Amino acid sequence: MREFTNHIAVVTGAASGIGRQLAEDLLDRRAEVIGVDVQDLADRPRFHFVRCDLSDIDAYVNTLGHTEKEHGRIDILANVAGIDRGVSVAEGDRDVFEKIMRVNFFAPLAGTLAVVPGMASRRYGYVLNVSSDSVRSPIAGASAYIASKGAVTGFTESAALELKAKGVHLHVLYPGFVYTSMGSEAIEEGLKPPPRMIVRTPEQVSALALKKLGGQRIEINAAPIALATPILKSLAPRLYRRMMAPQAMPIPHH
Repeated sequence: MREFTNHIAVVTGAASGIGRQLAEDLLDRRAEVIGVDVQDLADRPRFHFVRCDLSDIDAYVNTLGHTEKEHGRIDILANVAGIDRGVSVAEGDRDVFEKIMRVNFFAPLAGTLAVVPGMASRRYGYVLNVSSDSVRSPIAGASAYIASKGAVTGFTESAALELKAKGVHLHVLYPGFVYTSMGSEAIEEGLKPPPRMIVRTPEQVSALALKKLGGQRIEINAAPIALATPILKSLAPRLYRRMMAPQAMPIPHH
């Protein structure tokens, strides 16, 4: 098991799901972990915990700055936190789009920009930004979420190519479908359950992410079968549309 002895790691979304598992696993591997989340933890964590609403970008950047000042550096930043909500494009509720983009894209963007200068000066550091396999196979009703995760993908891949020569490794994580609170709520609200072949546990996703951190590949794919979707879309577009048509994120009615 790879260890991260004395690494200073910040993990967002640390109250539950993938973020909580990643924080716990990093701690087990001898890192010093600062968990960040808008929700308070139900139990007392073993890692340091900071309550922060990531929709407040300045507050998040200040949290990272305080961490760097207190610990001298940040070696690992894992931007895991995210929000989701079915939203109708026809209704044009821009506020919902903006909030989802702030949490899912602009917070990871700002966090990355905040820690990279220090990492580059030390020529050492890792940034893990979480995207979604839905970027490869969009469904109806999830345009805000998918747009935010697509932005995460594009930014991370481009930044990774730029920063590798400076000793900074950026990765984009595709976790498959994980029955976190967000995923389970979507199913309860009417989202069609995903195929078992793309379902992963937080433990599986965290273990893979830590194994691949610093590797040659920018993408970390927890459910590689999802890579077949763009091929199907290209080679058999009618079949692809028939397959995707029944799948949709439920949209709340006001």
